This record gives sequence, structure tokens and C-alpha cells, in this order.
Amino acid sequence: MVSKSIIGATCTCLAVVSLQANAALAPRLGGLAYYDDVADLTWLADANAAVGSAYDTYNPGSGLMNWSDANAWAASLVVDSVGGWRLPDTLQPDASCQYQISGVSNGDNCTGSEMGNLFYNVLGNTAGSLTNTASFSNVQSNGYWSATEFAPSSITAWYFDMRNGFQDYDLKPNGLSAWAVQSGDVSAARVPVPAAVWLFGSGLLGLIGVARRKVRA
Repeated sequence: MVSKSIIGATCTCLAVVSLQANAALAPRLGGLAYYDDVADLTWLADANAAVGSAYDTYNPGSGLMNWSDANAWAASLVVDSVGGWRLPDTLQPDASCQYQISGVSNGDNCTGSEMGNLFYNVLGNTAGSLTNTASFSNVQSNGYWSATEFAPSSITAWYFDMRNGFQDYDLKPNGLSAWAVQSGDVSAARVPVPAAVWLFGSGLLGLIGVARRKVRA
């Protein structure tokens, strides 16, 4: 069950969705993204934001892309002046997965991957059933590309099926969805500079100007 709590901050009220494993999804960029404070990842709030982009050509209007276009889309993404987005990573091998064959880890319960951790640990879903998407929108009931190539074959890459929590690999030319994520907390790069710092900087520049005029005189 998802519980919501309000955390007070200086002149700010921040809604935080508390979830399993002591994780919390805190809104970032005015609700355009959510920060997972345990995995230290910021997820784009719209899980199908690629729709209408220059890379939405596989089946226009669906957001489906081949693997190369999905990576290029994420890398080019700028949200509220914040870039640096990417596709989620997949751990291989992943001992938590249902199947372990010749070093290949796939199946259910693959919590070592970033999407698997989101599906199972953060959102609290169980294998075979997507019942909770929290505050994320447009979560697609199909596979999402991972940024990680399938090690035994360079023509394939990992994906995670958000419909049922199943992790597997697919041929790169095929069309799957893409969900952008970023390492760390995007708010850390957007902390406003205190007014006192601006005043100090302005004063310092003024002193430098005076010094230069005296040298010229």
C-alpha cells in the first residue's frame, strides 16, 4: 500500500510517496521527475515521454523505438533545463533472477537491474502483475529498453517488461518503449545560490574594477 506524508522545509512543502524497502519517491523538477532516495536515481515522471519526439519513428505516436534510437533519445533529453538522462542499466549476471543459464540472468524477480528494483522493491509489485505505478504516468504494458547490451551477443540488448516484471533480451532493431533515468538527485544541480553569495560576488567584482582603475591612473 502506498502512504503519503508531507515533509516541511523552509518555505516549502514537499510531498513524498513512501514505498517499500524504506525508499521514497520525492518529486523533482516541479513533478516532472521523481527521486528514489535509496537507489539514488531520478526517474522521469512520464514513462512514455518519447511520444512525439524526433525518435518516435518506429511506429509514430507509440513511443516505440529501436535500441539505438532509444539511447539517443534519452541522451538528447532536456527536462526543465536539466540534461544528462540515460536508459536504465541492467546487472549481468544477476543472482536474484529466476533463471541462471550459462551466466545469463533473466526471468522474474531480477531486482539487480534498475528497472527491476523500481518494479519490485520501490513500487512493490509482484511477478506477473503490475498493480502499482505510484505517481508515474503513461507506464506502458510492454518491454522497456535497458542501456545494457546482452553480453553474449552484441546484436541484442536487455529489456524489462513492466507489465509483468519479466527481464529478458531482444534484438536491437525491434521496437520497445524507453524510460529515462538519471544517476543521483537532479535537485542537487539546481540548488539556488544564496543572495549573500551574489552580494559578495558583486562586491568583489566592484573592488576589482576599482583596483584596475587605480593601476591605469
